[in-house]
Amino acid sequence: MVVLTSTHGDRRKRPPALSKRQLSSSRARLLEMMQELNFGRIENLRIRAGDPVFNPPPRRVYEIKFGGDNGPRPEAEIGDFALKRQVQDLLVQLDRIGDGLIEVLVVKHGLPFSMQVAEDSEVDAA
Repeated sequence: MVVLTSTHGDRRKRPPALSKRQLSSSRARLLEMMQELNFGRIENLRIRAGDPVFNPPPRRVYEIKFGGDNGPRPEAEIGDFALKRQVQDLLVQLDRIGDGLIEVLVVKHGLPFSMQVAEDSEVDAA
């Protein structure tokens, strides 16, 4: 299993900030799902050509914080805004995956925090 996490120490040049309006409809839907979830995880999210696939739907597991705000993020009501670095990092990872499965995508404060991606290894029989 390969575990990919956000790389805050990565100093590679990043593209200019994207906005929500620039996303494909399936990527925007994933962003909205994370904002609605706020805290928790998305499981078994299929990726095809770098875009999330929602058929079959992924499983959402909500984290309930006692004495805390468990509702969706306020940004969920905004039509367009600049995407935070964590979201842009997730988009880069979706492009790298291409076709695959994100077993677990952890969401904190409506933002992607880390993910686990399963990958079959190829063993050379030589």
